Amino acid sequence: MARYTGPSTKIARKFGEAIFGDDKSFEKKNYPPGQHGQNRRRGKKSEYAVQLMEKQKAKYTYGILERQFRNLFSKANRSKGVTGEVLLQLCESRLDNVVYRFGITSSRRAARQLVSHRHITVDGEIVNIPSFQVKPGQVVGVREKSKSVQSIADALASRSASYDWLNWNDAKMEGTFVSVPTRDQIPEAIKEQLIVELYSK
Repeated sequence: MARYTGPSTKIARKFGEAIFGDDKSFEKKNYPPGQHGQNRRRGKKSEYAVQLMEKQKAKYTYGILERQFRNLFSKANRSKGVTGEVLLQLCESRLDNVVYRFGITSSRRAARQLVSHRHITVDGEIVNIPSFQVKPGQVVGVREKSKSVQSIADALASRSASYDWLNWNDAKMEGTFVSVPTRDQIPEAIKEQLIVELYSK
């Protein structure tokens, strides 16, 4: 399956929460998509269905395909620490996610495009791989030639969120990935234990 490029609101409605950020369309229709969305009466979901839904939610939230996500889980499973927490930390350390967290773009999808189009640097070197794992101490910034791009300027002007593990410098249009976030610092409402249970079957 290729990366999903369809309507993000439809996916948000499927999970019952705005996983792609503020969404006026979702606020108007916060029930499942489809002809019978509002009137859907289904029995209790099986344990497997609940676990699968949580995995799908995490994949859509971070924009990761199944093979990449499974590889991240395998890496997390081999690492020291709580597997579910390490999995989310690996997702948060992806370059496209770090660009999004810094507020250089308003969505992860846009962040992935910026990285792919060579607008982003890591420690002064252009990196065009969205899945690149940023390490603590590395500096992520906007390439010199790209600092005048209007969409980047608009996103930075309206950025409001700040995170303890990131340090942004407005003047230089760059930020430092200070440390890997702990689970309580990651704002995503993902029940990672369900994903661990699903992959451990």
